[in-house]
Amino acid sequence: MHLEDRPLKFSKITHHASVTQCLGSVGGHVWYLGVAKPTIVDKQTLESKDREGKNVAQSRCATGHFYVPPAVANVRVFKITGPKFLKLNHGTWHAGPLFRADTMDFFNLELSNTNVVDHTSHDFVKANGVEFLIDEQL
Repeated sequence: MHLEDRPLKFSKITHHASVTQCLGSVGGHVWYLGVAKPTIVDKQTLESKDREGKNVAQSRCATGHFYVPPAVANVRVFKITGPKFLKLNHGTWHAGPLFRADTMDFFNLELSNTNVVDHTSHDFVKANGVEFLIDEQL
């Protein structure tokens, strides 16, 4: 996967409800990934009283699953260095890869149609008025 112009900021985050995904940079270069824990709501929970008070949404993708949008406070950013792969479990919210270089190449292991049939996004600017900026000084 060849990526260009992926600055160290994000406001949109995505999850895949049905598949895992593995990411790693070609050459082991430094990159960043924003993540939040899965918030997929199973059908049993959806039908119970636990739904009350929760902001449950239904995905527009082919899976049509239900989820609670990720909370701003639950987002974490990780710096990945060296020849490492990250495995994202199904439902893990993620933003990136993000990097300082103009371009980077990545290994991206997922189904060929994942981003067409199993792609749910949340926009923190629209929903929360928040954009995440990564400070490399930390």
